[in-house]
Amino acid sequence: MTSSEASTQRIPPFVSLGSARAMVAPSIAPTDSWNHLNSVTNRSKSAAVSRETESVSGNIMDSIDDSSPIARDLAHENKRRERLIGRDLPKPEKTRVFTVSNQKGGVGKTTTTVNIAAALAAAGLKVLVIDIDPQGNASTALGIEHHADVDSIYDVLINDVPLKDVVAPCPDIDNLICAPATIHLAGAEIELVSLVAREQRLRRAIDVYAKEREKSGEARLDYIFIDCPPSLGLLTVNAFCAASEVLIPIQCEYYALEGLSQLLKNIEMIQKHLNADLVVSTILLTMYDGRTNLAAQVAAEVRQHFPDQVLGAVVPRSVRISEAPSYQQTVMTYDPSSSGALSYLEAAAEIAER
Repeated sequence: MTSSEASTQRIPPFVSLGSARAMVAPSIAPTDSWNHLNSVTNRSKSAAVSRETESVSGNIMDSIDDSSPIARDLAHENKRRERLIGRDLPKPEKTRVFTVSNQKGGVGKTTTTVNIAAALAAAGLKVLVIDIDPQGNASTALGIEHHADVDSIYDVLINDVPLKDVVAPCPDIDNLICAPATIHLAGAEIELVSLVAREQRLRRAIDVYAKEREKSGEARLDYIFIDCPPSLGLLTVNAFCAASEVLIPIQCEYYALEGLSQLLKNIEMIQKHLNADLVVSTILLTMYDGRTNLAAQVAAEVRQHFPDQVLGAVVPRSVRISEAPSYQQTVMTYDPSSSGALSYLEAAAEIAER
């Protein structure tokens, strides 16, 4: 899909539509996204028939027999939305820098990064996403150009280009900016080997950027999320050295538990030799399928071993979450009334209030 094609398909932010292919509606300010839950709560989708059906006015929960599983699910989702209505997320005392990492691929790292960042930005917080994955999927989801001719995080790491010259605003969400990745990052692992202070280059670039924002009178960033590749190369090591917190998305399947064990050993090495302030602060369960016993068992085991780190919010398997990147959007703008968007709103609120 070309940039021009993508731009014509992009939907105005935080508009509840039955389908991403529906006609464009008036744009809603991103800071109203949490208030958007008010309107979502008072509408009920006919989920049993089709995800594409238009929302209907009025709350029909009272007229549904809650003895059926579908009705119980709708009622539970309705209550979750009501708990988020009007909630103000606190600003952190200082910039919180998260590395979103897991050595296992396909667990939802990029999806988690962009959607939690979008949810926090929609609440009025200043958020930066740094994409250091050569695939550039986070840049795609945020609608940021990242072809080979664009200055990217590669130029920051290798050529000492200032971070301020690389960041670009997300077109759909205010308060959200992104430092994109390009294909050049694929060779950065080799090029970094011969550079001085190779593990600290991203951290220094972030520190300089923060000082430049302060000097120019720009607001301090509240959150920085670094989206990592599924490996422990120098790019990921740079992310660990730049961050103070690690957010680990875990797919609710057995292989994810094996990968978590190895990841924690590597983080322990980083803490010992490169960044003593790094902590694993947050674990998010993703791709949860409530129909299987395996998902419930994996979730229970992770919660047992990491009771303080695991978020209460769980991200379900969702077609909407998977569809959103094809329209260069997060699920927060693609379908804000979906269960996936609700789960990421809950996760963002938990992170902000910790």
